[in-house]
Amino acid sequence: MILGSGFHHAVAALKASLEVAYEDLPGFPPMGITGHQGKLMVGHVGTTPVLLLSGRAHYYEGHPMERVTFSVRALAAFGIHDLLLTNAAGGINPRFKPGDFMVVTDHINAMGVNPLRGEVTIGTERFVDLSHAYDGDLSNLLHAAARDCGLRLETGVYLAVSGPTYETPAETRAFGRLGADAVGMSTVPEVIVARQCGLRVAAVSCITNRAAGLGGDPLSHAEVLDTAERVKTTGTLLLKNFAHHYGQRQRCATSPPPDDNRHT
Repeated sequence: MILGSGFHHAVAALKASLEVAYEDLPGFPPMGITGHQGKLMVGHVGTTPVLLLSGRAHYYEGHPMERVTFSVRALAAFGIHDLLLTNAAGGINPRFKPGDFMVVTDHINAMGVNPLRGEVTIGTERFVDLSHAYDGDLSNLLHAAARDCGLRLETGVYLAVSGPTYETPAETRAFGRLGADAVGMSTVPEVIVARQCGLRVAAVSCITNRAAGLGGDPLSHAEVLDTAERVKTTGTLLLKNFAHHYGQRQRCATSPPPDDNRHT
């Protein structure tokens, strides 16, 4: 799991056996944004083993894309097969309100850059199919996790911009016409690299504010953190339940088939 803005409270669900600060991990950029702890944690959520990254680097901080996505390549090299990404986003869909959660079904890359540009990483393909970037089975586990805690999950398309400025009202209208339901400044580069590395991906957004032009107040990072604080219990429970369902599915997948010839 990679925890974005507003999801750092979810570390409380992890019983950690190892914690390492990003600054002690070669290749990992330091954290410079409030709400991102900047540490890798290994442990269990319930009985499910989880490798958790609390915080991420952002393109708008000045990092090159290969550094923004380095953690995903490190996870793939470590042997991870499934990745859950979280983020904070502004709601474009008029149905959404601050405090809602949205399962990402697809994305639009409006960052102006692609993380696969340049030299091809050994063992990977240059041209990556993103027809099914977000795995349906993993997304279904998010919906099952939400049902367990009585949470209604929205679904929609996440549009990523480079930031750090928030969108203008005109851009909000344009993004909506393009088919976007929410807008943010992360996640898409990581998804692209994860798919190049063969990882299955799911993503969930916390809608922390209405996008520019849809609400009355100026947008601010403080509002993002305030909304995330308000729904921290729900967000933590959602990820905890997801880990439970994921662990159950993995155990079922690895259990030996019944022996129909056994004697009773």
